[in-house]
Amino acid sequence: MYKNILVSALVNLGDVVLTTSALALIKKNFPDARITMLVKRVVSDAVKNNPVVDDVIVLDYRAKENSLSKMFSTVKDIRRRRFDLYISFDRKLRPALLAWFARIPKRVGPSKVFDDKKSSVTKFYTDVIAIDHDLDRTLQARTYQTIVKKFFGLDGWSEPVFARITDDARAKVNLLFDRLPAARLKIALCVKGTFELKTYPKEYFAEVVRALRAEYDAAFFVVGAPSDREYAETVIAAIGSTVENFCGETSLIDLAEIFRRVDLFITVDTGAAHIAATASVPMVVMFGCTPVERWHPINPNAVALSSNESCCPCSVKPEQCPSHPKPNCLYHIIPADVLDACKKLLEAHHDFNR
Repeated sequence: MYKNILVSALVNLGDVVLTTSALALIKKNFPDARITMLVKRVVSDAVKNNPVVDDVIVLDYRAKENSLSKMFSTVKDIRRRRFDLYISFDRKLRPALLAWFARIPKRVGPSKVFDDKKSSVTKFYTDVIAIDHDLDRTLQARTYQTIVKKFFGLDGWSEPVFARITDDARAKVNLLFDRLPAARLKIALCVKGTFELKTYPKEYFAEVVRALRAEYDAAFFVVGAPSDREYAETVIAAIGSTVENFCGETSLIDLAEIFRRVDLFITVDTGAAHIAATASVPMVVMFGCTPVERWHPINPNAVALSSNESCCPCSVKPEQCPSHPKPNCLYHIIPADVLDACKKLLEAHHDFNR
């Protein structure tokens, strides 16, 4: 029915990974459809060379890239590609305007996707897909898939798909792992969330790592963005023993290759968790103020921990939290709970009696 589809996903890393589940559903039913994704530069590696994505358009949100001339240049590029369908997974104004000015004949978007607020952006769609379920109690991937299922009249379910691993990524990870001490297990850590109420207390993190190190022959390392590196050093100092800091040293493809080789991933609720989920790595995720039902990694080997506070989910600043400076949503997930989940996963995937 539609052969040339433009998909807008100007969202953060975790969401971009989750939107690929909806694209996989399209590809499963319409294998000849060509899908182009419109994404931010920082997440473009997640969808370049991806089995369910044929092409990528990068839209920069930086101020110097936001001139009218740049916008109309992008419109010309989109119009030249002759898309017959536009699907919005972000409900943002700029991509909706680009699709409208480019005269894509069919423009589809959800009535809601991140919150329940009404938006005037929907007036630029030819078809508004009603999202009737409770967003916070529904996997976000299911919300994305609902958009395409209702529009195309599809059934079924697909899981997120990450970009193919390159030889360069394999070589890079070999070099990184050469820095680790010899050990039976490799355990990856992601210690910092995108905001404070997603960041598990460093003293708790340190207690978990020390306990695992005492019981298992394991090498530990931290992954994250360049901006996470300094904070990661404070966590490593709290642990008090050798932990490598790989923050800022990996591309998204490198990160995916890392997760294919580790024995356990201990992380906060962040985009890396959704990359790791595509590799089915055993993982423990500590959730703070965000709802587990919505953001649980799609991975049968994932354990999601939450204290399920009555005030969650929330979007308050840390200092506005009723239990500040020790938010209940984070401090009520005690190290013993994390350690128990880690040990059960390790024991399930390894025979330590050999």
